[in-house]
Amino acid sequence: MPVLDPLVEVETPTRIVRVPTIHDSAARQVSGTAVFIDDIREPEGTLHVAPGGAAAAHGRIKRLGLDAVRAAAGVVRVITPADIPGKNDCSPVRGDDPILTESIVDFHGQVLFAVVAETRDAARRAAQLAEIEIEPEPAVITVDQALAAEHRLMPDYTFRKGDSAAALAAGPRRLSGTMLIGGQDHFYLEGQIAFAIPREDTMFVHSSSQHPCEVQAIIAKMLKLPQAAVIVETRRMGGGFGGKETQAAQWASLAALAAWLTRRPCKVRLDRDDDMCMTGKRHDFRANYDVAFDDTGAIRGYEVMLASRCGYSNDVSSAINDRAMYHADNAYYLPATTIVSKRMKTHTVSNTAFRGFGGPQGMVAIERVIDAIAWSLALDPLDVRKRNFYGNGERDMTPYGMRVTDNVIHELVDTLEKTSDYRQRRAEVAAFNADSRFLKRGLALTPVKFGISFTNIMLNQAGALVHLYNDGTVHVNHGGTEMGQGLFTKVAQVVAEEFGIDLDRVQITATVTDKVPNASATAASSGSDLNGMAAQAAARTIKMRMIEFAAAQTGVPADQIQFRENQVFIGNRAIPFPEAARRAWEGRISLSSTGFYATPKIHWDRDKATGRPFYYFAYGAACAEVLVDVTTGEMKVLRTDILHDVGRSLNPALDLGQIEGAFVQGMGWLTNEELVFHEDGRLLTHAPSTYKIPCSSDVPADLRVGLFSNTNSENTIYRSKAVGEPPLMLGISVFAAIADALHTLAPGKSVPLDAPATAEAIRRAAKELGTP
Repeated sequence: MPVLDPLVEVETPTRIVRVPTIHDSAARQVSGTAVFIDDIREPEGTLHVAPGGAAAAHGRIKRLGLDAVRAAAGVVRVITPADIPGKNDCSPVRGDDPILTESIVDFHGQVLFAVVAETRDAARRAAQLAEIEIEPEPAVITVDQALAAEHRLMPDYTFRKGDSAAALAAGPRRLSGTMLIGGQDHFYLEGQIAFAIPREDTMFVHSSSQHPCEVQAIIAKMLKLPQAAVIVETRRMGGGFGGKETQAAQWASLAALAAWLTRRPCKVRLDRDDDMCMTGKRHDFRANYDVAFDDTGAIRGYEVMLASRCGYSNDVSSAINDRAMYHADNAYYLPATTIVSKRMKTHTVSNTAFRGFGGPQGMVAIERVIDAIAWSLALDPLDVRKRNFYGNGERDMTPYGMRVTDNVIHELVDTLEKTSDYRQRRAEVAAFNADSRFLKRGLALTPVKFGISFTNIMLNQAGALVHLYNDGTVHVNHGGTEMGQGLFTKVAQVVAEEFGIDLDRVQITATVTDKVPNASATAASSGSDLNGMAAQAAARTIKMRMIEFAAAQTGVPADQIQFRENQVFIGNRAIPFPEAARRAWEGRISLSSTGFYATPKIHWDRDKATGRPFYYFAYGAACAEVLVDVTTGEMKVLRTDILHDVGRSLNPALDLGQIEGAFVQGMGWLTNEELVFHEDGRLLTHAPSTYKIPCSSDVPADLRVGLFSNTNSENTIYRSKAVGEPPLMLGISVFAAIADALHTLAPGKSVPLDAPATAEAIRRAAKELGTP
């Protein structure tokens, strides 16, 4: 009989996949019936855990007085590092993140102890009673301070292509400059939370985590248990954006430790202020650039130094800074380039993954360079962008030795240029600005090229478990987590399509480590790519068993047996799918299977800084128009046109939602979300009162989003493309449009605007450009 390759898509019309299906939790979420961790009914005797943090950025702990804490009303136990039976570490990579710090404080708010009490209020109040003496030591807070002190977290890393120094020296024109790029708080609606329940011989933990298997491994090491004795479950998160990829582990560890010590259920739910002070952010960067170009704006040579604030420990800063380097070219061919990354250690909270994972910082820097070239030549920035795009079949080698073979940026940008009426609006903007002294409009069209895969090659794998019950219903489980992006819905669509059944026959179940082990984090935009393929492989295994059984029973050749429209067609006969399942079960055919997928073709030689780190690229572009009051710095986005490449979309409705949300989040990062640290290391923007994310009125009233018609050239799940991270970089168009508006104040000059372009930053730039 013929054997279907479970990882090769047969291009046939689909009935479930590629349909704009509603998110599986949408109705529950809008009605308030979706169950998040804090909604789980607490068993009798549940205790609550609150962390106690340090009020210093750097120093040695001289005294930790906890007697008053222990004596406080409702307190059951106070946990210190001495109570940890195993490894006191919650880091994902390097073993440098203590769950509870023991002697040295490395950032303001670092957790020293934890209070376990009968109520959350009692635990939080008791934590304030600690008597803490810290002998202060000099603290390094900013990137510039770290650069001056040579305070590195890890060695520098460099990409080199050609002789950039010679290209710079020989270039007809040359510019250099600096750009500061701010960080960003994740501001997920559901804060960090974990709920641990001790069982007879296992520890069961509900964790709001993008990486349950990592949480499982960390808890097991902490409690000196085998991983099989720790079960971690995640049904859904109220947002993650990377902030729960690694940093959920500390809070799950504290809940599990408290439960282990008290033998009672224990919950940790961070207050919003504590969450913002005690958890990492998007890395802020300094970008120093030097570029040579000709009279047409074509880049001849480019050097950039990207220095980031990593915080006190590694977390995943190594990979994040690598990805900033991988995306320092964005969509542009750089014939000769040197990209240097400096990973700076500071006495601030350890920065962590955030949607885009370093890519946005590398990309916004090169977009500033393109704008600066255009300003110096009095050219339209879009023309300079198009002149430097990667070619097709030529001018296609990246700075890290990977060829761009799936390039659609020319066609995509040309299409958006027309549909957004860019040229006509450019003339209208110029006419408006000529007649308006203090209100200035800006217009920018910027591209996105974003690599898809974990750059840590081993993480590009996924598993799934599919059960077909004898009533024709299906249970699917995989290692991916649902944080609102619709992953569970997409994977269920894949399984339903494979069996030819309606989506409501597929039961979506929580991610849990005792069903699918050793799963990677749901990150790097790879959730659907990896888990969709793994689930399809599992479903196809079951389907092939059923086909083989039906062929043997009926004598009908296997290639004449088809699954579609809730039926199994066996030659000229059709039987309902539930009946086919029942017959297979009666025939003692296994209706359960695992599936596995590993991304092909990717490889990386770190020592040589060359390879193919990405399976493919996702592309997009956005055209944003803004109105800026140069006397106050106030800004409003008037209109945004977006065209984004998702391949052949698994679910257009979900993908459009992801694109819209990512754009707004990227716009927020580059406009009004500003992290401010005091010189003593305190985070001053630690609540909604001081940290401003975009609100509904900030979303352009005229927002036009389209999906670019394209088929992934690589064999991904139904030829789709990832959509989680790439659209965030569409927000760069807003930042570029603000700079374009300011440029009218002093044509020919470079605009001294750093990110985020808050009202204060815009006003400062306008003043430097001559506006009183």
